[in-house]
Amino acid sequence: MRSEPLRLVLALPKGRVLAEAVAALRAAGLALDLAADERALRHDGADATVLVMRNADVPTYVELGVADAGVVGRDVLLEHGSALYAPVDLGFAACRLSLIRRVGAKGPVRRVASKYPRVTAEYLGRLGSPAEVVELSGNVELACLSGLADAVVDVVQTGATLRANGLEEVDVITESSARLVVNRAALKLKADVLRPLIEALREKAGR
Repeated sequence: MRSEPLRLVLALPKGRVLAEAVAALRAAGLALDLAADERALRHDGADATVLVMRNADVPTYVELGVADAGVVGRDVLLEHGSALYAPVDLGFAACRLSLIRRVGAKGPVRRVASKYPRVTAEYLGRLGSPAEVVELSGNVELACLSGLADAVVDVVQTGATLRANGLEEVDVITESSARLVVNRAALKLKADVLRPLIEALREKAGR
């Protein structure tokens, strides 16, 4: 009796990274079918089921084994504190996580606002800074403009938003890009599918 082929469950982030992630996975040989309705959160295809979610939730779904693998930014992995296996740097969604202040600001940094409190606290610790870290979930640049904080830590891609608001990067904390993350148990149980996928993605990404 022939066994059914192994199907993967993939956790992918909603938004602009979704299309790039799907394109990369298809180029690596996976047949993915996504419904035309952008509000759909689950898509069942020939080779895999795709679960669409917030970027920050991808590590949790993969770590707990609900998804076999996923695509997520390195910045999110660092903030999550995850030890997930991340075998491929996919190369897209490139950005940097930076310390940002008003242009020409010279005073001491006593308070830093960020959507990345863990990364920010670790960064300030390395500097020996006693600055307070305030966690925000919206446009953190406003914290500088309103006086809530002396600096912010946020993702920067082109820097256009910073320039438009009189802000500048004063230090790049780390570089980030999209990574393939894999559940370690799934890597053993579904090795026949996952290992060729990892190799194909590495070849496509030139890594």
